Amino acid sequence: MSLPIVVSQEPVTLVGGADIRLVDLTTVLKRAPTLVAVDGGGDTVLEAGLTPVAVIGDMDSLSSAGQAALADRLTRIEEQVTTDFDKALRNIEAPFVLAIGFTGGRIDHELAVMQTLVRRADRPCLVVGGQSLVALCPPRIILDLPTGTAVSLFPMGPVRAGSTGLRWPTDGLDFAPAGPIGTSNEAVGAVTITPDAPLMLLILPRDCLDAAIRSLSVAKRWPAP
Repeated sequence: MSLPIVVSQEPVTLVGGADIRLVDLTTVLKRAPTLVAVDGGGDTVLEAGLTPVAVIGDMDSLSSAGQAALADRLTRIEEQVTTDFDKALRNIEAPFVLAIGFTGGRIDHELAVMQTLVRRADRPCLVVGGQSLVALCPPRIILDLPTGTAVSLFPMGPVRAGSTGLRWPTDGLDFAPAGPIGTSNEAVGAVTITPDAPLMLLILPRDCLDAAIRSLSVAKRWPAP
């Protein structure tokens, strides 16, 4: 097994190539100060006047100027079996990862990001979008959310998920991508979710960032595949 490219005792901000606002990048960096870029995300970081500790990917999207400026920080992984997001996430060892710049663009890229969250279930990662947050639900998570907060669950495969604190209970439901799903639920108190497999995406509003970080950072991880 190869050693990780980035090892950090602090949370990591992982920047992709989709458009992001500087204010959002600043917000995420305050919570995850170690900065890593994925391929074309290196240009985004440079434009913000920042320097990542590493840039990971096949470098087919990073500009020539970006490659020159970050030459001593590039780790080129040229295989095309996995996405650049996967290449980065599997090579980061940190308490958790906040991924920004991976939504708001092509839907096929977004779907690939969601699939990577499942493939790398042992890597705690929260994808930060303009309106929503997405993470793979750990074996057990407890969320302190205001009453009425939207809580959505989306299965990436056959999975059950017990819960408390949701307006519409999920216990006993057989979730599946082509069957029952759990979107547009809402909190009525402290929420606990316990999926029986690493196949359930948790989707929360963007303003739940700190609550999500608190809960994910202490939750038990799924074992490595």
